[in-house]
Amino acid sequence: MFSRSILALVLSLQTAAALAQTTPTPAPAAPAATTAPACKPGIMLAQFQARREKALMKADTDGDGKISLAEWTAFQAKRQAKGDPAKSFARMDANHDGFIDRAELDAFFAKRFARLDKNGDGVLTADEMPGHKTAPNQGQ
Repeated sequence: MFSRSILALVLSLQTAAALAQTTPTPAPAAPAATTAPACKPGIMLAQFQARREKALMKADTDGDGKISLAEWTAFQAKRQAKGDPAKSFARMDANHDGFIDRAELDAFFAKRFARLDKNGDGVLTADEMPGHKTAPNQGQ
């Protein structure tokens, strides 16, 4: 009699365990719209800096972590950029040591980000980015 009771208990525990594994758990309820504001689509400063820095550090052909005027001039020629590369280099070389390093790029792009972020919300939306089809014309 005792062994039948143990057998029944073991079988019932196995059945309960099997059901627990196959029974779907209800999905958690979606948070109410008033609990958290929706994220505004766009680019934040860190993303903006990282993207621009990654693109411009391609000019660092010798891999020393900084861009010389010669590297910058060659990079701008390869990109067929308009304007004088020496002038754009001088704008970014804040400490005038003849090189542009990552800190100078971060500072330069932080200023550019602030200028582009017209509403000052810390996010660049599509209409605030230059060259975007919804961006206002410079002549307006």
